[in-house]
Amino acid sequence: MGKLKHSRFDCTPGCSVEAAIGIIEGKWKSIILWHLLCDDVLRFSELRKKIPAVTQKVLTRQLRELEEDKIIIRKVYAQVPPKVEYRLSDLGVSLTPILTALKEWGDKNINLYGKSL
Repeated sequence: MGKLKHSRFDCTPGCSVEAAIGIIEGKWKSIILWHLLCDDVLRFSELRKKIPAVTQKVLTRQLRELEEDKIIIRKVYAQVPPKVEYRLSDLGVSLTPILTALKEWGDKNINLYGKSL
């Protein structure tokens, strides 16, 4: 089952937050975006190595959703074996302050949740 489209919101207070969260929701999307922000361009196999807990199926689905939402750009090279690279689109790059704020908040508060850096 595919993701529900977020093209229509009731525009009550908080609807823009709902729209933004709707784009990056998913257990791995923010982590994918963080790695693309830090590394600029990554191949599928490189993302798998950086996020070992994600399954191939889930990573594929999350990348497709991010591409559909125009947050990332997928570039396929015509060669054998196929080469596919992912990078942030301009819209994805505009998420930088949000991702950075999440990282900084996590760095400051991770110890509250039983983990240490």
